Amino acid sequence: MFGAGAAGTALAMHLARRGQDVTLWGSEFDARVLPSLRDDRRHPALPERVPAAVKVLGPEELSAATDRCELAVLGANSRGARSLARLVDGALPADVTLLSVGKGLERNTHARLSQVYGEELGPRSVVSIGGPMLAPELAEGFLTAVVFASEDPGALRTAADAFHSDSYLVEITDDVPGVELCGTAKNVAAIGLGIVEGLAQTLQRDLKNARAALFSQAVHEIAELVEAAGGRRETALGLAGMGDLYVTILGGRNRVYGEAVGLGGDPGRVLEDMTNRGLTVEGAESVEDVQHFSKELGLSLPLHQAVQRVLHEGVPPDHVLEAVR
Repeated sequence: MFGAGAAGTALAMHLARRGQDVTLWGSEFDARVLPSLRDDRRHPALPERVPAAVKVLGPEELSAATDRCELAVLGANSRGARSLARLVDGALPADVTLLSVGKGLERNTHARLSQVYGEELGPRSVVSIGGPMLAPELAEGFLTAVVFASEDPGALRTAADAFHSDSYLVEITDDVPGVELCGTAKNVAAIGLGIVEGLAQTLQRDLKNARAALFSQAVHEIAELVEAAGGRRETALGLAGMGDLYVTILGGRNRVYGEAVGLGGDPGRVLEDMTNRGLTVEGAESVEDVQHFSKELGLSLPLHQAVQRVLHEGVPPDHVLEAVR
C-alpha cells in the first residue's frame, strides 16, 4: 500500500486478515499519521489496530516496500496522485499491477487517476477501485461490496482474486471511466445532500421529500456525466454510482461537510477545520473540476452547479433545492 490514508490502511488490514504479505508505505505527505501507525499500530481515522503482520514503512524505506511487490495500491487523492506516482516510479517492479483507490479528477487536465498513473507509470496495468467502501467498516471486517475496473482482463482478475473474500465482495468491469467518474461526482452530490440535512435541522423538519428528490437528481446527473464521457449508464445505477452515493450520504466526510454548511457554517472555514483534523473532503476539491469537465462535455448538471455556487459564490445553502425545480 503506497499512501497511509484511511482507505489504504483499511485495505492493508483486510489483506493481512487474508494471510497476504502486506507493506504499508507512507511518504512525507503521511507524516502526521506515521508515528501513530508505527508506535501504536493505529490510524487516527480507524477503530481497529493495524495487525502486526502489516509492515509499516516510512519515506526513507521505499526500496524495502517495493521489494518483490506484485500489487501496488496507490492511495493518493486527485491532488497528490501525480506526485505519488513520481515518488514510487523508479522503485516499482516493471510487471507490478497498480490499483487506484483515490477519487477525483486532476486539476486543470481533468484526467482520471488511472490516466494519471498510466502517464507516469505506464505500461503497467491499472485497476480502479470504486463502490461503497467506508474505511472504518472495512477495517473492522464488516461486509463490503466494491467494483474493480480495468481494461486489462488479466490484471483485473489478479487483483480481484487477491482481494475477494466472504466479507469483501468484488465485482469486475471494464468500464473504467464509468467507475472513476461515479467516484468523483458522488462526492460532490453528497455535499449537496448533506447541505439539505443541515437545512432540515435548522428548520426542525425532516425534509424527506426534498432529500428523496435530490437523491434521484444526483443519480441522474452522475449517469449523465458517465455516459457523456464514454462510460456506461448502468455503472452509475450500481455499486460504483448509486451504492457509493448512498453510503457517503449515510456516513461520509462529504456529507458531514455539506451538513455543516447547511447549518450555516462558512464553507471555507468548515473545510479548514476538517482538514486540520486530518479529514480530506474530496468533493470540495472535485466540485469545480466536475463543473468544468461537464461544461467541456456540453452538460448541464443542476445539483453539481448549485453545490459549486454555495461553496464558491456565496449563495445561501437553500439554493441546492433549486436543482429539482
